[in-house]
This record gives sequence, C-alpha cells and structure tokens, in this order.
Amino acid sequence: MQFPEDQSPHDRESIATHAGLVRQWLDANILELGREVRLSYLPPLMVYLAAGISGLTGIVGTFFVKEYLGLSAEFLAALGFWAMLPWAMKMPMGHLVDLLWRHKGRLIYLGAGLVALSLIIMIGLLAKPAAMREIMSPESWYVLSVLLAPMGYVIQDTVADAMTVEAVPRVDEAGHPVPAEQLKLAHTTMQTLGRVAIISGTLLVAAVNVLMFSGVEGMSLAQKKEIYLEIYRLALIIPVVSIGGVWLSEMLKHREARRLAAQGFETDAIQRLQATQMETPEVNGWILGGSLAFLAFSVVMGLADFQFSAEIVFAGSMGIVLFLMRQLTEDLSPDARLELLGTAAVIFVFRAIPTSGAGSTWWMIDELGFDQQFLSKLSLLASALALFGMFIFRRFMAERSVIYVFGALTVAGAVLYLPNIAMFYGFHHWTAKLTHGLIDARAIALIDTALESPLGQIAMIPMLTWIARSAPSALKATYFAVMAAFTNLALSLSQLGTKYLNQIFTVTREVKDSVTGAVKIPADYSQLGELYITVALLGLILPLTTIYLVQRHVPRLAKQEARD
Repeated sequence: MQFPEDQSPHDRESIATHAGLVRQWLDANILELGREVRLSYLPPLMVYLAAGISGLTGIVGTFFVKEYLGLSAEFLAALGFWAMLPWAMKMPMGHLVDLLWRHKGRLIYLGAGLVALSLIIMIGLLAKPAAMREIMSPESWYVLSVLLAPMGYVIQDTVADAMTVEAVPRVDEAGHPVPAEQLKLAHTTMQTLGRVAIISGTLLVAAVNVLMFSGVEGMSLAQKKEIYLEIYRLALIIPVVSIGGVWLSEMLKHREARRLAAQGFETDAIQRLQATQMETPEVNGWILGGSLAFLAFSVVMGLADFQFSAEIVFAGSMGIVLFLMRQLTEDLSPDARLELLGTAAVIFVFRAIPTSGAGSTWWMIDELGFDQQFLSKLSLLASALALFGMFIFRRFMAERSVIYVFGALTVAGAVLYLPNIAMFYGFHHWTAKLTHGLIDARAIALIDTALESPLGQIAMIPMLTWIARSAPSALKATYFAVMAAFTNLALSLSQLGTKYLNQIFTVTREVKDSVTGAVKIPADYSQLGELYITVALLGLILPLTTIYLVQRHVPRLAKQEARD
C-alpha cells in the first residue's frame, strides 16, 4: 500500500492497521467460505437454488391477482394459511425421506412435477384464459396453482436437507475417515452455503424482474400480460434446476466410486464408504400415524367449508406438534426442557406476528405509483443486503444469547416499520418538498428496504444454530424436524392473524368488470393507516412480552451465551 508523502508515520501505521483488519474480516467471513466449497456440495445447493428462484413469479402473481381476479385481501390471507400448511408437514415428510432414502431422486422428480404443474396452470390462465374458464373459474385455477407449489417445494426442501449430509465426504481421497473436527467444519460450511444458495436465487430472479419490467409504466395491459406470460414460462427452469441437482449427484457418486476402485477398494468397501444411511430406520408410528390422521382431518375440514375450518386445522396441527415435542423432551432434565420450551416460545411468537396483507402492496401500487420494475428493484436490493447481512451479523449472533438477538430484532423491526405508517399519512410529500424531490416515496422505500431486508434471514440463523448446539446428539434430525414444523405453524398463525386484521380493517382495491369496464368494487384505503399501526404495535408488544416472561421463568436461557 502506498501513502501520501505528507502523512505522518503514525497515520500510516493506523491506516495500515485498519486495512489489515478489513482484509482479515473479509478473509474470515467471505473468502474462507469460498475456499471451502467442494464439488460434492453442488447437488443440494442446486435444489436450494431452485427454491430461491421460486420467487421469480412473486411480483407477477401480485399484479395478476390485482388486474385479473376479484379476490379480497381477506381471502388471500386465508389462502396464504393453506399454502403454508404443507410446510408444517415437513416433520412426517422428513421421516418418509429417511425411509425412502434410496428413492430420493424420485422424490425430487415428484416435487419438481408439482411445481411445474403449478406454473403450467398460470401459463394457461394467461395464454388460454377462455379454454381454462370452460373447465373451472380463473379464481379456482389460481387457488389450485397456489396450493400445488408449496407441496412440491416441501418435498424438494426435505430431500435437500438430507442431501447436505450426503454431500459432505466422510473419507478423504485416500479412503481414510475424515477427523471429527474437520467433519464438523465441513457440515457447518455446507449449511451456510445452503442459505447463501437460496438468497442467491432470490437475488438472481430480482435482477431478472428488473430487466423484464423495464419501461412497464408506458405499456398497455395487453403488453404487460405478455411479460407476465414470458416470466411464467421462464420460471419452468425451476424444476429443471432441482432435477439437475439429482443428475449431478449421481454423476459425482459414480466418479467417486471409480476413483476408489482405481485405488484397489472392492465393491462392498466402496458401497460402505459411500453409504450415508447404513440401514433403513424403523418406522416411527407416532410421527407417521399421527401425521396421516392429521392430514386426513385437514382435508376433510378444508373440503367441508366450515366457517372456522382454518382455525380448527391450526389447532389440530399445533396439538400434534406439541404432543411430539413433549414425547421428545421426556428424557431431558427439567432445566434443559425449560430452556427448549422458552426458546421455542420466543421464536414462535416472533414469527407469528401478523402482517398488513396484500392491501399494503395494492396501496403502494395505486397511491404511491410503485410499478412492477420498482418493486423488482426493492426485491433485488432486499436479496443483496440479506446476503450481505448474513456475513456482517454472524459474529453478533454467535456472541449473544437467543433472547438478546430476538429482542434486538423485535425493536429493529418495529422502528423500521415506521416509514410505512409515516408515508400513509403523507410524510413522503413533506420530505419531497423539503429536499426538492430527492427524498420521495421511492427513496424512502429504498432506504427502509436496505435497512430492513437482512432481518428476516438473520432471524432464522439463531434458531438453526440453537437446535444444532442444544439438541441431544442422537436426536438432532428429529429435533430439527419438530422445531421446523413448530415454527412453520407460527407462519400459519401469522396468516390467520392477517386475515383477522383484514376483517377488522377493511382494505379494498378497485375491481372492474373485465367485459364492461364498470367499477364493481371501489378502492378504499382509508383504514390502512390503522392497520399499519396495529401491526407495528403487535410486532413490538407480543415478542417483548414473551421475552420478559421467558426471562422470569427461564433465567438460565437469558444468560446463556452461544458456545461451541
């Protein structure tokens, strides 16, 4: 490094020291991760990447519903509940994957097929709406598409989780067992790269959306429709990517087998060295039996169309998961059991906070003038900063307790929600006038997204870290599956809460008759401000209250710091 001649030796030394610290941080947090990537990691990473790319149709779906379907914000919130429910079934799905591990490739194909079918339905609605309408209403087709996609992603995600274990070699190039510490490091790297792959997928599709929606503000509805159709067709690459991961896995396995055979290993020895599942596990009747009964119960309740069918299904699924958590924790000490339940409660409440629902996006589109390309830019920014935030805040999460981390995330989330409230009451008009148009609604949205975007991904990492560190060594997979189902139910509860809030605070966008153009439902955003304030207060009060109660009853958890 060269320095200006007028700088003192002390200044030069200070600059060199700071530069060295920056290089050290970059090497430890980013470059080292890249150096640890192995070719065997790619198959599960491709499945995770496909999950990240799934967001390609998110913005298109929002505008499709707004422009072509007459579905209310309340109905969409209820539909969101049913769309989240398959993720609560990841627990029995994990056990099934273990039982059918030899057929994991076929399970990936099944998941990819469901995703492809969901996309084909949306392509049909855009390309051949009249033909699709002869079979079912567009609203019914849309609901079917929304429900098929998460089923496919759950299957693929569950298999990918197990594939990450297979991807980490247990023997070195000479066929000798990898030391335990090195194996642990490799598994940690694999899981980190899994999160990076998912976020990279969202980053990629956000960039594609920005490109595809270039100049959209001047397009007619017919021209926009063609872009929507093109994006849904492009999204068919999602199942192709995940299937490619299966093919690559088989190719790498055969290549490794040939390498070991060349070193003199017999076929039986090669199979033992490559085996990630020495024997098929026994069927767990509690998990499969209870889950199948719950699945049948959920289908019956959903088809029966009871007034509170979603609530009954949620209560039933919560009862099953809580029962299994009780079964798992029977052998733990009272303190360890309290610690687990306290952590689960904090994470559950944090993730169960309701949102403002689809009405917020409609208002931004209609009142703030946010078009498809700008929303794509927000998504691109959020994905990029979420990826960056995972590295920036990794040390913070490692050195603080779960209670501290979620308390900080709760306060930060509440503060960063304030711009939404402020803009509804005209704050952006005042800032635009004061800054001669520099800080307008779009600038505020960009700044707020930049600050808020890392929070969602950061909130996931302490949970995964805690499970890996605290669960009994013989039951880590089972604990993860149960806790994943538990926290996914929190997201279902969030959707139910969103539905309730949209019943209390009515928000509607303008709906026109597709034939006559007459206004069937006028736009009404008058209660959106009250909805925003309610969501912000719930998001602050409920998690902090839960944290306070946990601190009083589980003081050990409040003081616990992350240790390895």
